Amino acid sequence: MANDKTVYDFDLETLQGGKPLPLSQFKGQPLLIVNTASQCGFTYQYKGLEEVWKDNRDKGLVVIGVPSNDFGRQEPGKASEIAQFCEINFGVDFPLAAKTPVSGRDAHPLFKHLAGEGGFLSRPRWNFYKYLVGRDGRLVTWFSSLTKPDSASFKRAIAKIVAK
Repeated sequence: MANDKTVYDFDLETLQGGKPLPLSQFKGQPLLIVNTASQCGFTYQYKGLEEVWKDNRDKGLVVIGVPSNDFGRQEPGKASEIAQFCEINFGVDFPLAAKTPVSGRDAHPLFKHLAGEGGFLSRPRWNFYKYLVGRDGRLVTWFSSLTKPDSASFKRAIAKIVAK
């Protein structure tokens, strides 16, 4: 499927006030995009994502959390509740998008694009799917919910995209 679009061609909205969050502002930087949820069994991964962010932001990496209520209705809160939960419980200070559909017919175009680049299995099937995007705005690889941010394979993939 020939597609000239990159991740930088998409916009999300910020969690704070629903203002535009154009991904083009990160052009040339590697991205880690994660669909998140506050009441999920994988919610503890916020801590590891924050560590990845702190360890790699000076190398250009931008971590973007995208809360979604698509799986098990595990993100029922309002924007202010989500922000407060993430900050108080996990010290999250990486950018968080507004609550966004990431799967199915109503999935945000960004997640449809990522699934198109990564193939059928890369479509989010639960919370905390992780998408690593290179400095060219193209998907490099993805990880399911089961892969922890502190796993060796994930750390190697992060090191690879920030080194380029």
